[in-house]
Amino acid sequence: MKTSFQTVPDTNILIASQNASETSPNREYFDRWDKEEFVLLYCKDTLREYIRKLLEKDVPKKSVQKLTMEILILGKEVQIEYFHFPKYPADPDDIPFLLCAENGEATHIITYDKHFEDLTEYCDFRICKPLEFLFELRAELEKSKHRPRNP
Repeated sequence: MKTSFQTVPDTNILIASQNASETSPNREYFDRWDKEEFVLLYCKDTLREYIRKLLEKDVPKKSVQKLTMEILILGKEVQIEYFHFPKYPADPDDIPFLLCAENGEATHIITYDKHFEDLTEYCDFRICKPLEFLFELRAELEKSKHRPRNP
């Protein structure tokens, strides 16, 4: 079952998912994405940032390659065409994630980064932690189970 949610995970979510326990929200986020319950959006700049930061954190190269291939195959690439926001984050590394979310019509940015908190009033998408997103996703999936199907 699929929802209409389209997410942009911040790099810290990918890092936290590495070696995460089975009950970790970060693990569940990626497990549910693998089940195609929502769409993961990426652009060239976010993909480069993922690779760079994962390698900096000494994530094994094979794990980085595998995750990169999964994103390329299962994710949805966003072309950045719109470049303006009323307010930009304090950390310039966060800009590609905002641009990806805005241009890709994301419903959520998933992050632990506090720099994003000042931007919530300027965005058409939610900025939230993985557990908050998972609560929304589970509720949406539960609702869709009870909706009548169109013949």
